[in-house]
Amino acid sequence: MGKPRLPNPLPGAVGLSHLSAYDWEAADGVCGGSPHLHLVCTEAYVVTGGRGAVQTLSPDGYRDIPLEPGSVAWFTPGTVHRMVQGGDLRITVLMQNSGLPEAGDAVFTFPPDVLADPEKYAAAAVLPPGTGPETADAARRRRDLAVEGYLVLREALVAGDNGPYLEFQRSAARLVRAKVPDWRELWRAGARTAAERTGAQLDALAAGEPAYLGDATAYEAGPTGLGGFGMCGRRDEYNLPGTTLPYGGE
Repeated sequence: MGKPRLPNPLPGAVGLSHLSAYDWEAADGVCGGSPHLHLVCTEAYVVTGGRGAVQTLSPDGYRDIPLEPGSVAWFTPGTVHRMVQGGDLRITVLMQNSGLPEAGDAVFTFPPDVLADPEKYAAAAVLPPGTGPETADAARRRRDLAVEGYLVLREALVAGDNGPYLEFQRSAARLVRAKVPDWRELWRAGARTAAERTGAQLDALAAGEPAYLGDATAYEAGPTGLGGFGMCGRRDEYNLPGTTLPYGGE
Protein backbone atom coordinates (compact mmCIF):
# COMPACT_ATOMS: atom_id res chain seq x y z
CA MET A 1 0.00 0.00 0.00
CA GLY A 2 1.18 3.49 -0.78
CA LYS A 3 1.32 6.27 1.73
CA PRO A 4 -1.99 8.06 2.40
CA ARG A 5 -2.57 11.29 0.47
CA LEU A 6 -4.50 14.34 1.50
CA PRO A 7 -6.71 15.43 -1.38
CA ASN A 8 -5.70 18.62 -3.15
CA PRO A 9 -8.26 21.37 -3.71
CA LEU A 10 -9.06 22.80 -7.10
CA PRO A 11 -6.49 25.33 -8.40
CA GLY A 12 -6.16 28.18 -5.95
CA ALA A 13 -8.68 26.46 -3.64
CA VAL A 14 -11.60 27.89 -5.59
CA GLY A 15 -15.17 26.67 -5.23
CA LEU A 16 -17.09 25.30 -8.19
CA SER A 17 -20.78 24.94 -8.97
CA HIS A 18 -23.13 25.00 -11.95
CA LEU A 19 -26.25 27.17 -12.02
CA SER A 20 -29.40 27.38 -14.10
CA ALA A 21 -30.89 30.80 -13.39
CA TYR A 22 -34.35 30.92 -11.83
CA ASP A 23 -37.17 31.76 -14.24
CA TRP A 24 -39.50 33.05 -11.51
CA GLU A 25 -40.79 36.55 -12.18
CA ALA A 26 -40.09 39.06 -9.41
CA ALA A 27 -42.01 42.19 -8.36
CA ASP A 28 -40.27 44.32 -11.00
CA GLY A 29 -41.16 41.89 -13.80
CA VAL A 30 -37.62 40.50 -14.01
CA CYS A 31 -36.95 36.77 -13.81
CA GLY A 32 -33.88 35.71 -11.88
CA GLY A 33 -32.12 35.06 -8.62
CA SER A 34 -31.74 36.49 -5.14
CA PRO A 35 -29.57 39.64 -4.95
CA HIS A 36 -26.74 39.37 -2.43
CA LEU A 37 -23.13 40.29 -1.77
CA HIS A 38 -20.05 38.50 -0.50
CA LEU A 39 -17.93 39.98 2.27
CA VAL A 40 -14.51 38.52 1.42
CA CYS A 41 -14.89 36.47 -1.78
CA THR A 42 -14.66 37.43 -5.43
CA GLU A 43 -17.13 35.47 -7.59
CA ALA A 44 -16.92 34.73 -11.32
CA TYR A 45 -19.59 33.64 -13.81
CA VAL A 46 -18.51 31.64 -16.87
CA VAL A 47 -21.52 31.44 -19.18
CA THR A 48 -21.98 28.05 -20.82
CA GLY A 49 -25.41 28.46 -22.38
CA GLY A 50 -28.42 30.68 -22.90
CA ARG A 51 -28.76 34.42 -22.41
CA GLY A 52 -29.26 36.76 -19.48
CA ALA A 53 -27.51 39.41 -17.44
CA VAL A 54 -26.08 40.18 -14.04
CA GLN A 55 -27.21 43.38 -12.35
CA THR A 56 -24.67 44.88 -9.95
CA LEU A 57 -24.62 47.65 -7.35
CA SER A 58 -21.24 49.06 -6.32
CA PRO A 59 -19.49 52.42 -5.84
CA ASP A 60 -19.48 52.48 -9.66
CA GLY A 61 -23.29 52.70 -9.52
CA TYR A 62 -25.84 50.38 -11.11
CA ARG A 63 -24.76 48.17 -14.01
CA ASP A 64 -26.57 45.62 -16.18
CA ILE A 65 -23.93 43.31 -17.67
CA PRO A 66 -25.11 41.10 -20.58
CA LEU A 67 -24.34 37.38 -20.33
CA GLU A 68 -24.03 35.06 -23.30
CA PRO A 69 -22.14 31.83 -24.04
CA GLY A 70 -18.41 32.38 -23.64
CA SER A 71 -18.65 35.58 -21.64
CA VAL A 72 -17.13 35.93 -18.17
CA ALA A 73 -18.16 38.39 -15.46
CA TRP A 74 -16.76 38.69 -11.96
CA PHE A 75 -17.41 40.88 -8.95
CA THR A 76 -15.33 41.75 -5.92
CA PRO A 77 -16.42 41.68 -2.25
CA GLY A 78 -19.14 44.20 -1.44
CA THR A 79 -20.68 44.16 -4.91
CA VAL A 80 -24.40 43.40 -4.82
CA HIS A 81 -25.24 41.09 -7.72
CA ARG A 82 -28.46 39.69 -9.13
CA MET A 83 -28.51 37.03 -11.85
CA VAL A 84 -31.19 37.73 -14.47
CA GLN A 85 -32.70 35.04 -16.68
CA GLY A 86 -32.96 35.84 -20.37
CA GLY A 87 -33.55 32.35 -21.72
CA ASP A 88 -32.05 29.04 -20.56
CA LEU A 89 -29.14 30.83 -18.85
CA ARG A 90 -26.56 28.35 -17.56
CA ILE A 91 -23.41 29.33 -15.72
CA THR A 92 -20.35 27.75 -14.16
CA VAL A 93 -19.51 29.63 -10.97
CA LEU A 94 -15.96 29.96 -9.68
CA MET A 95 -15.74 31.21 -6.11
CA GLN A 96 -12.69 32.50 -4.29
CA ASN A 97 -11.94 31.03 -0.84
CA SER A 98 -13.90 27.84 -1.27
CA GLY A 99 -15.83 27.05 1.88
CA LEU A 100 -16.40 30.64 3.00
CA PRO A 101 -19.55 31.37 0.96
CA GLU A 102 -21.07 28.16 2.29
CA ALA A 103 -20.16 29.27 5.81
CA GLY A 104 -22.16 32.50 5.54
CA ASP A 105 -19.98 34.92 3.56
CA ALA A 106 -22.96 35.64 1.28
CA VAL A 107 -25.60 38.02 2.66
CA PHE A 108 -28.99 38.61 1.02
CA THR A 109 -30.30 42.12 0.39
CA PHE A 110 -33.20 41.66 2.78
CA PRO A 111 -34.94 44.80 4.13
CA PRO A 112 -33.16 46.61 7.00
CA ASP A 113 -35.43 45.25 9.74
CA VAL A 114 -34.50 41.68 8.78
CA LEU A 115 -30.78 42.46 8.55
CA ALA A 116 -30.86 44.07 12.00
CA ASP A 117 -32.05 40.87 13.69
CA PRO A 118 -29.74 37.82 13.30
CA GLU A 119 -32.49 35.36 14.23
CA LYS A 120 -34.96 36.95 11.82
CA TYR A 121 -32.32 36.93 9.09
CA ALA A 122 -31.49 33.27 9.68
CA ALA A 123 -35.18 32.30 9.54
CA ALA A 124 -35.62 34.15 6.25
CA ALA A 125 -32.43 32.73 4.70
CA VAL A 126 -32.71 29.03 5.54
CA LEU A 127 -34.48 26.56 3.27
CA PRO A 128 -36.07 23.20 4.07
CA PRO A 129 -33.93 20.26 2.94
CA GLY A 130 -34.49 18.60 -0.39
CA THR A 131 -35.59 19.75 -3.83
CA GLY A 132 -39.35 19.38 -3.59
CA PRO A 133 -42.21 21.90 -3.84
CA GLU A 134 -41.85 23.06 -0.21
CA THR A 135 -38.22 23.96 -0.78
CA ALA A 136 -39.03 25.64 -4.08
CA ASP A 137 -41.71 27.79 -2.44
CA ALA A 138 -39.34 28.79 0.36
CA ALA A 139 -36.58 29.64 -2.15
CA ARG A 140 -38.98 31.83 -4.09
CA ARG A 141 -40.12 33.65 -0.94
CA ARG A 142 -36.49 34.20 -0.01
CA ARG A 143 -35.75 35.54 -3.49
CA ASP A 144 -38.73 37.90 -3.33
CA LEU A 145 -37.66 39.27 0.06
CA ALA A 146 -34.13 39.87 -1.24
CA VAL A 147 -35.51 41.64 -4.32
CA GLU A 148 -37.67 43.83 -2.08
CA GLY A 149 -34.61 45.16 -0.30
CA TYR A 150 -32.54 45.29 -3.47
CA LEU A 151 -34.96 47.50 -5.39
CA VAL A 152 -34.77 50.14 -2.65
CA LEU A 153 -30.96 50.10 -2.81
CA ARG A 154 -30.94 50.28 -6.59
CA GLU A 155 -33.46 53.14 -6.79
CA ALA A 156 -31.45 55.22 -4.34
CA LEU A 157 -28.13 54.49 -6.09
CA VAL A 158 -29.52 55.39 -9.51
CA ALA A 159 -30.80 58.66 -8.00
CA GLY A 160 -27.30 59.45 -6.76
CA ASP A 161 -27.84 58.45 -3.12
CA ASN A 162 -25.40 55.73 -2.06
CA GLY A 163 -26.42 55.92 1.60
CA PRO A 164 -28.75 52.89 1.64
CA TYR A 165 -26.21 50.81 -0.28
CA LEU A 166 -23.40 51.70 2.14
CA GLU A 167 -25.64 51.00 5.12
CA PHE A 168 -26.50 47.59 3.68
CA GLN A 169 -22.77 46.81 3.45
CA ARG A 170 -22.31 47.83 7.10
CA SER A 171 -25.34 45.78 8.17
CA ALA A 172 -24.00 42.74 6.33
CA ALA A 173 -20.63 43.11 8.03
CA ARG A 174 -22.26 43.36 11.47
CA LEU A 175 -24.37 40.30 10.73
CA VAL A 176 -21.39 38.04 10.02
CA ARG A 177 -18.83 39.43 12.45
CA ALA A 178 -19.09 36.53 14.90
CA LYS A 179 -18.34 34.06 12.09
CA VAL A 180 -14.94 35.54 11.23
CA PRO A 181 -12.86 33.20 13.49
CA ASP A 182 -14.36 30.15 11.77
CA TRP A 183 -13.84 31.73 8.35
CA ARG A 184 -10.20 32.38 9.19
CA GLU A 185 -9.68 28.68 9.91
CA LEU A 186 -11.34 27.71 6.60
CA TRP A 187 -9.14 30.19 4.77
CA ARG A 188 -6.00 28.88 6.47
CA ALA A 189 -6.88 25.29 5.59
CA GLY A 190 -7.86 26.14 2.01
CA ALA A 191 -6.70 29.18 0.06
CA ARG A 192 -3.73 30.09 2.25
CA THR A 193 -2.44 26.52 2.38
CA ALA A 194 -2.70 26.27 -1.41
CA ALA A 195 -0.65 29.46 -1.83
CA GLU A 196 1.93 28.35 0.73
CA ARG A 197 2.28 25.02 -1.04
CA THR A 198 3.34 26.90 -4.18
CA GLY A 199 5.90 28.84 -2.14
CA ALA A 200 7.37 25.61 -0.81
CA GLN A 201 7.54 24.20 -4.33
CA LEU A 202 9.36 27.29 -5.58
CA ASP A 203 11.83 26.93 -2.71
CA ALA A 204 12.43 23.29 -3.66
CA LEU A 205 13.00 24.19 -7.32
CA ALA A 206 15.42 26.96 -6.36
CA ALA A 207 17.35 24.45 -4.24
CA GLY A 208 17.44 21.93 -7.09
CA GLU A 209 15.49 19.39 -5.04
CA PRO A 210 12.08 18.86 -6.70
CA ALA A 211 11.25 15.75 -4.67
CA TYR A 212 7.64 16.92 -4.34
CA LEU A 213 7.12 16.01 -8.00
CA GLY A 214 7.17 12.40 -6.87
CA ASP A 215 3.72 12.98 -5.38
CA ALA A 216 2.23 13.97 -8.75
CA THR A 217 -1.21 12.51 -9.39
CA ALA A 218 -4.60 13.30 -10.89
CA TYR A 219 -8.04 13.67 -9.32
CA GLU A 220 -11.59 13.49 -10.53
CA ALA A 221 -14.93 14.42 -9.04
CA GLY A 222 -18.58 14.59 -9.98
CA PRO A 223 -21.41 16.66 -8.58
CA THR A 224 -22.59 15.57 -5.16
CA GLY A 225 -25.87 17.47 -5.34
CA LEU A 226 -28.06 18.10 -8.39
CA GLY A 227 -30.76 20.71 -8.83
CA GLY A 228 -30.55 22.25 -5.39
CA PHE A 229 -32.01 25.69 -4.70
CA GLY A 230 -29.14 28.16 -4.55
CA MET A 231 -29.14 31.92 -4.25
CA CYS A 232 -29.23 32.58 -7.99
CA GLY A 233 -30.82 29.46 -9.41
CA ARG A 234 -30.94 25.66 -9.45
CA ARG A 235 -27.51 24.55 -8.34
CA ASP A 236 -25.32 21.50 -8.98
CA GLU A 237 -22.68 21.51 -6.25
CA TYR A 238 -19.36 19.77 -5.72
CA ASN A 239 -18.37 18.79 -2.20
CA LEU A 240 -14.63 18.65 -2.86
CA PRO A 241 -12.64 17.22 0.08
CA GLY A 242 -10.51 19.60 2.06
CA THR A 243 -12.17 22.93 1.33
CA THR A 244 -15.69 23.04 -0.04
CA LEU A 245 -18.66 22.50 2.26
CA PRO A 246 -22.22 21.73 1.18
CA TYR A 247 -24.59 24.68 1.31
CA GLY A 248 -26.79 23.01 3.90
CA GLY A 249 -29.95 24.67 2.66
CA GLU A 250 -28.70 28.26 2.56
